[in-house]
Amino acid sequence: MLMFFSMSAFISLILAFISFWLPLILPNTEKLSPYECGFDPLGSARLPYSMRFFLVAILFLLFDLEIALLLPSPWAMQLSNPTMASATASIIIILLTLGFMYEWFQGGLEWAE
Repeated sequence: MLMFFSMSAFISLILAFISFWLPLILPNTEKLSPYECGFDPLGSARLPYSMRFFLVAILFLLFDLEIALLLPSPWAMQLSNPTMASATASIIIILLTLGFMYEWFQGGLEWAE
């Protein structure tokens, strides 16, 4: 076991030293520029995202999770007590619908400010 750890440590150190000394790093203006798509930048590259973008992304993840939670429902209907499965699925749908309506009426889904 000691031989295995010593050989793996030795090979890791050799590869780390080779990776630092093997490549030739010659920086020029093209490599140091923040854009590599062929045109000069028109504005700042560090513009912040709108919080509404993150809200829509979270809503997408939430409804995607809803699909994942409701996917086993048809199989659960074949159990001995299908009312529990349909009640759970109904509660999930009702909660998500109420949350969606709340966001809609508060104006959180409108892009124009």
